[in-house]
Amino acid sequence: MVAKAVALGPLDADLIFLGEGTAPRSLLPEEAGRIAGQEVEAAVRLAREGKVDAIVTGPVHKHALHLAGFRYPGLTELLSHLAGDVDVAMMLAAGPLRVVLVTTHIALRDVPAQVTTDRVVRCGRVTERALRDWWGIAAPRLAVCALNPHAGESGLFGDEDARVLEPAARTLGAAGPLPADTVFVRALKGEFDAVLTPYHDVGMTAVKVAGFGTGVNVTLGLPFPRVAPDHGTALDIAGKGVADPGSMRAALELGTELARRVQRADAALRH
Repeated sequence: MVAKAVALGPLDADLIFLGEGTAPRSLLPEEAGRIAGQEVEAAVRLAREGKVDAIVTGPVHKHALHLAGFRYPGLTELLSHLAGDVDVAMMLAAGPLRVVLVTTHIALRDVPAQVTTDRVVRCGRVTERALRDWWGIAAPRLAVCALNPHAGESGLFGDEDARVLEPAARTLGAAGPLPADTVFVRALKGEFDAVLTPYHDVGMTAVKVAGFGTGVNVTLGLPFPRVAPDHGTALDIAGKGVADPGSMRAALELGTELARRVQRADAALRH
């Protein structure tokens, strides 16, 4: 179920490819979830032992994971735990646009309480390290996406942007908070290396509009790169032969590239 594979092209970086496609469709959801969760555990174990350089996971059904006893909002949180409860962040990338989610799989009504200055700063620090270590960007340029329309309009539409996000941006040396209706356009034009977004859908929507079918999900903060497609299991079209493999291909390609960069950086440190 877990296969060690050589990535595309002339490359010496090893990848693990994980997916649900190998499981018989007759499996009960909890059994499929158990298999998927155990595969992820095995992949992390191999990565932590230095036997592979990166992990590429296929989409996993979160409800099946829950039924199997993996009580995490998603793989990002499970991977954080398996890697030693390290600080992680979910990045979505499509072409030049990179967005990082300050909060992930929580109800929208819970977002304001979860978006704290400390959480934004910790997310920004994880992002800066990944951009330096994995992307080779010496001085990452970050922007903070506002929570409220018009970045709160001087308090008319909420005070979170001035009270919470502005101090975080100042601590990080980042731009913002900038309104969601302009910050992603500016990032696409190359003004920022990554945008910190306060909640799931504002960041996900930007990435999928910018590059649907080519976007990828990267877990930042792990001691090894983990990449995945930016979509779910799409069980409604399973077995119909109409699924678009573009995002999975992009995930494999980026996983390969990040693994190569980590290898080069490690080799430079040894010499």
